[in-house]
Order: sequence, then structure tokens, then C-alpha cells
Amino acid sequence: MKTAQVKKTFVLGVLFVLPLVAYLFFASGVNNFGRLPIMTEVVEELPENKAGVFLASKISIVGYLGSDLSQRQVNMFNLNQKIYKRFSEFTDFQMLMVLPDGTQEQLAEVMRELAAIGEVGAWRFVFLTPEQIQAQFESLQVPERLDVSLGTDQVYIIDKALQLRGRKATGKDAALYGYNATEVSLLTNTMIDDVKILLAEYRMALKKNNQYKDL
Repeated sequence: MKTAQVKKTFVLGVLFVLPLVAYLFFASGVNNFGRLPIMTEVVEELPENKAGVFLASKISIVGYLGSDLSQRQVNMFNLNQKIYKRFSEFTDFQMLMVLPDGTQEQLAEVMRELAAIGEVGAWRFVFLTPEQIQAQFESLQVPERLDVSLGTDQVYIIDKALQLRGRKATGKDAALYGYNATEVSLLTNTMIDDVKILLAEYRMALKKNNQYKDL
């Protein structure tokens, strides 16, 4: 009889403690892993442009394609297949490419080829002067530099508050400021997760704000 009582007490204890432990575990996970680190506090907004496209109030994947788009056509294909297709339906998400003015015809040809294999209607493009591109890129404060064509294989995640997001250095991994669009495995295994984290972060913040409004 006494043994049965001990077993009953043990089972009840487990049923009470396990949910509490699980809650604490996941709560800790949200605090420690639920935010994508800020790498640069203030990124320069895009200058006035004919497309009327800006960074503020959007989660932006920003790339710099340069003046020779043949060098980055594969990059655009990779981004379209791995990132754009997955997130383009989110209203606060944009795929935004910065190019030197004068590359419009090259871009039109590349987009015709890209459209032949999938939907591309929500890509955004901004054409700027070399000086404007250089100044805006330098505001990212990243280790990479633009090449002579004013392009780079790296693409960057910029949040609604004009902050560059990425990954801080860990014991064996270097800090990640941008994502090399030529590396499909990096886009698939890392960038997708990071965009998901940022979208979830904003979703949680919105839910929390709505809860406060109801009080």
C-alpha cells in the first residue's frame, strides 16, 4: 500500500514538473535564440529613386549586382529559388537589388530568363550613381568590399529599423555579416533559418503589442 502511494506521488510529481521544465527550456530558447543578432545599428536609407523603393519598414534582402550582370546571374537564380520563392508572399518582405544606373537593359534580359522558370514579380531594383552605391554600401560596415563593377556576391539582411542582421562569432565560426549567394548550401542551411528567425521575431513583437492594446 505504501509502495503504491509512493508511486502515485512520483507520477503526480513528474506530471507537474515536466511541463514546468519544458516551459523553462523553451522560454530560455526564445530569449537566447529567438533574436537574430544586430551586426550594424544604423544602415543608410536608400536615396530617392524612380522606383520609390526604400528599406524602412521592410525586411529586406539587399544585394549589389554591379555593372556586369553576367557575373551575378547565377546568384539571382539561387536567390530566386531558395529565398524569394519561400518568403515573397510576406507583405513586409522584399528582395531588393542595387545596381549602377545604365544597367537597365542587362537587367531586363536577366529577368526575362529568370521569369521563364518561375514567378519574379515582387523583385525590387534600384538604380543609383556609383557614389550613391558606394556610400550606401559602406554604411553596412561589413568586412567585404565592392568590386570594380560595384558588385559583390554577398547579400545582406536588413530589418525594418535599418539594422543589419547576421550571426555573431562563436567558438569555431566567424561572424556572418552577409550570405554568399553563390553558395546554395549557405542559403539553404543558414540564410533561410535566419530570415525565419527575423520574421518570427517581428510576429512575436506584433502579437505582444496587440496583447497590450487589449489590456
